[in-house]
Formats: sequence, C-alpha cells, structure tokens
Amino acid sequence: MEVILNEKPRMVGAIAAEFLIQHLDTKLIGKIIVDNSPPLVAVHGGKLIEPFSIYYNRKYNLLIVHSIIAAPGSEWQLGDAVSQIASLLKAKEVVSLEGIAANEPQVNSNSVFYYSRSAKLEKLLKGAGVKKLNEGIIMGTTSSLIVKGSALPITCIFAETQSNLPDSKAAAELIKALDTIFGLNIDYKPLLKIAAQFEDKFRDIMQQSEKAKDLQTKKQMNYVG
Repeated sequence: MEVILNEKPRMVGAIAAEFLIQHLDTKLIGKIIVDNSPPLVAVHGGKLIEPFSIYYNRKYNLLIVHSIIAAPGSEWQLGDAVSQIASLLKAKEVVSLEGIAANEPQVNSNSVFYYSRSAKLEKLLKGAGVKKLNEGIIMGTTSSLIVKGSALPITCIFAETQSNLPDSKAAAELIKALDTIFGLNIDYKPLLKIAAQFEDKFRDIMQQSEKAKDLQTKKQMNYVG
C-alpha cells in the first residue's frame, strides 16, 4: 500500500492527483472531515467534489488523498488524519505532491526536487535525475505530516511553478516522478493537452471557494451586528 497526498499551493498537487484519479481505475472509498475548514463542497460538471476525498486503485495498491481547498489552521488535524490512515493501512510509502514558486521564473522550466525518508524512493528519484532539496522550508499539511508521522517513510516531491495560477506543466513533472518510483505506466502528455481544461476547473473551484468564504463571513458579521 502506498499513500499519495496532494497539497493545494498553486493547485499543482491537486491537478496531478486529479489526473491520477481519472487515468487509473480508482474508486472513491472515503473522505476526511476537518472541523475548522469552511463547510462547502464544489459541483463541477454536474458532479459533487468534496474538499478532502480518498480514492483507491487496486492494481497498484495506491491510496490517493485528494484536496481541492485550503484549510488554514487545520494543517495539524489533516496531517494527523493522513498519518493515522497510513499507519492503519501499514503503508509502505507515503508521497506528498506540491508546487513551489520558482526563485527565478523561466519559460518552460519546471524543476523538480525531493525530500525523502525512504531509502528506496530516494535511490529511484536520484537515478531519474530529480534534485534533492538541501535547503528550504516545508509548510502546510506536508510539514505537519512529517512531524506527526515521524515513523512514516514519507517522500515529498516539489515541482517549480512559474506563477500563482494552476500549472499543469508542473503537475506533469510530478506525474513523471511518480511514474519513475511506482512504475504506473501513465503517459503524462495528455495532461499537457488538456491543461486548459484542468486549470479552468480548479481555478473555478478556487474562485467559488473564495466567494463562499466571503459570503459566510458576511453572514456572520450580519448576525453579530
């Protein structure tokens, strides 16, 4: 059993996880409910998309934890939940997918870095030419998972993005890295072809999420007033 977690920054992890869910034979098997997260769900293409969903692929024995919203203040709770799931299922590997801002944005450049506590995956990533993260700060749910799951064989893969917008090219680099370590035989090229579709989907979800949070805040202020 391997657990793949996506992080939200720039939606790169979310796009990569969505691509995996659509191109592998996955089944929705559960959800994570976070008390401090905004009480909202998204509807896209007539389908309900929950904030934190769990999908399973039998062929590769993969569990994919898919997040579509940010949950500021809930990172420790999410890290604890994923850590418990990984421990309960005796996961052999835990992989977190993230997008990070490039220090010097360049056209058609999406470098990939890794941090790993798994000797097996580190060897595979090094062999594939993925750079080791020697200096940096890891934040969010990934950071809490590293701390909460101190005994977990966690590997974090970071793809550089060129803007704050959803970046399917960076997501494709994450898919290539996953293919290297898990042998998923997934062609990442279709992800580039449907980049606009994926990016529009997540951009719309992000915008609707922000509108919902603003509306909730206004309702609370009206109630207090």
